[in-house]
Amino acid sequence: MSAQQRTAVRSILSARRSLAELDEFFESELKEAGYGGVEVERSPVGTTIAVFVARPGLAIGRRGTGIKDLTEKVGTRFGFPNPQIAVTEVTSPELNSRIMAARIAQIVSRGTAFRRAAQWSMGNIMNAGAAGVEISIAGKLRSDRSHGEKYRAGIVPKSGDTADRSVSEATTDVLLKLGLYGIKVKIALKDALPPDFQLKEDVKTEEKIEDAITQTQGTSQAGS
Repeated sequence: MSAQQRTAVRSILSARRSLAELDEFFESELKEAGYGGVEVERSPVGTTIAVFVARPGLAIGRRGTGIKDLTEKVGTRFGFPNPQIAVTEVTSPELNSRIMAARIAQIVSRGTAFRRAAQWSMGNIMNAGAAGVEISIAGKLRSDRSHGEKYRAGIVPKSGDTADRSVSEATTDVLLKLGLYGIKVKIALKDALPPDFQLKEDVKTEEKIEDAITQTQGTSQAGS
């Protein structure tokens, strides 16, 4: 590997590390606003940071005080030149794995049983139009011994290009009296599925429609 290639690799790794640290910062600062992710775009005139949240009002703050404070913290902590933060609302928070993982953690921390929290979240995710969802919760759930439970609905691709393209995954944790709970949420997005991938429910619906058309045509021919 040449010196130029090594420099390029170090630059990429440094950029990824900065983005990960920035992501952790916003996740901590915007927890109550329903943080869903961040994108950074650098230009010669400054740095534009797009922050995705479920409740923009909480992120912006009264008269913009919240976003002003965030901008100052980001500029000081990360050294971005002329940072500009744009708050974007997540239109379907139930299809954002990070937001839903954080919601489950909040619900459980308020005393709701983890199974009820998982079932409630799973229903909301499927009702929002997901192709499938898988929620995993691990920790000292009911005794001093740690174990995990999984809850599934619909279809969630597990591997390959289909999973990489269509499955949104997030992990978080919450500290309770019994100990630390780990929460993982996987959401399969219908719009991100490849064209040649078709859900069983959709196939069955098409088969029923074709059968109905065939029966109708058969009845018409018999009547004539």
